[in-house]
Amino acid sequence: MQSVSSGSLSSGPLSLATEPETCSSSFFCNYDRLLGRRQHKVLSFPSWSIEDLPFRVRMKSFHRRRKFFKVGVAPEVSEKKIAGKNNAKAQLMSNVATDHDGRPPLSSEQRVYNVILKQAALVDKPPKSRSLPSDLALDSIPVTTKNLLNEAYDRCGEVCAEYAKTFYLGTLLMTPERRKAIWAIYVWCRRTDELVDGPNASQITPTALNRWEQRLERAFEGQPYDMLDAALAETVLKFPVDIQPFRDMINGMRMDLFKSRYFNFDELYLYCYYVAGTVGLMSVPIMGIDPGSKASTESVYNAALALGIANQLTNILRDVGEDASRGRIYLPQDELEQFGLSDDDIFAGVVTDKWRAFMKDQIKRARIFFKQAEMGVLELDKDSRWPVWASLLLYEQILDSIEANDYDNFTKRAYVGKWKKLITVPVAYVRAVVPPSVTRLAATG
Repeated sequence: MQSVSSGSLSSGPLSLATEPETCSSSFFCNYDRLLGRRQHKVLSFPSWSIEDLPFRVRMKSFHRRRKFFKVGVAPEVSEKKIAGKNNAKAQLMSNVATDHDGRPPLSSEQRVYNVILKQAALVDKPPKSRSLPSDLALDSIPVTTKNLLNEAYDRCGEVCAEYAKTFYLGTLLMTPERRKAIWAIYVWCRRTDELVDGPNASQITPTALNRWEQRLERAFEGQPYDMLDAALAETVLKFPVDIQPFRDMINGMRMDLFKSRYFNFDELYLYCYYVAGTVGLMSVPIMGIDPGSKASTESVYNAALALGIANQLTNILRDVGEDASRGRIYLPQDELEQFGLSDDDIFAGVVTDKWRAFMKDQIKRARIFFKQAEMGVLELDKDSRWPVWASLLLYEQILDSIEANDYDNFTKRAYVGKWKKLITVPVAYVRAVVPPSVTRLAATG
């Protein structure tokens, strides 16, 4: 990994003082700021307006730390974790329980559909109707700022290559601007997920997530906290990306702090949207829609959402045993009951005929979502299809592996072997380069 050059950089509107840093495979080394332990000046940006984005930014200092990638937001706050969880639950339930005018709650699918309509409308706006700063042109970027942003994007790419090798390979076919933007969004999602699933997950509080959301909002307002946030800040200016899916992903992390059971699929659907479906909504504006596509923008977003839901359902079915060991069951309680199963059966971890029947039903539903997603991939810009096809085909094969394991996802972890991956990547490439009209004809024939 390339590190920031040693010494002091100062030119034009940007200054950075730092020393070489190294980065291990983990890019989360210190949660002090989010956890409210201490304050560290990691990378400071003064206040600047949205009109000034993205290049009138002055980096005052870069405090030398053990690793480059870290999380931090704001001043320390002392709060008991239990009380914090209750506050998080109240905050989240206020978002999903009723509409703003006090009407009865909508179903999860209806709520998510409303988000899709908003995202589609944003993408459908003519470029001139979106207000972008006049200094967004690459030619007007100060050289030092451009170099630092390029380094931030490079670091995002390295993280993507480390944690999502196949997806990263697919992004190399994308245009440079789209590729960098996808990397920036991937890293933000990865950092967010690590808050509740990473090594410091047991120490993360609702307050920490609130700080993370504040930091997200500041990035969208043009006040990024660190270099990785700066890459995101530039990305959301160049592409019609809305903040709502990002906020919703943080809501998914909040759910993980207090919710370990899901009564029905409506509840589980909302969770799957929060933690995975949101990624699709973030990505469509960047990946772009094929100029020859006759599909509506809304339908492409629906397909992107379906892929996220399918992937998360697959994760859940793969990790039943692992989640149960942590006291979590991400399976609809009412559907378990329909098959004569209960939490006790999950914790016992014994594969029975009832369990096999239940799993067949769950896998069938996941495959329906994958099928919905396939048609949407065909409508993406040709340079963006490969990583999406690769993700779809590889995840779908995890379901095959669960079946091959005789539905034992208690003691066996379903995965796609190396050779299958090597075969799948070129298959995904072929599907990506075949004209959509040919693929549609084959699918309907």
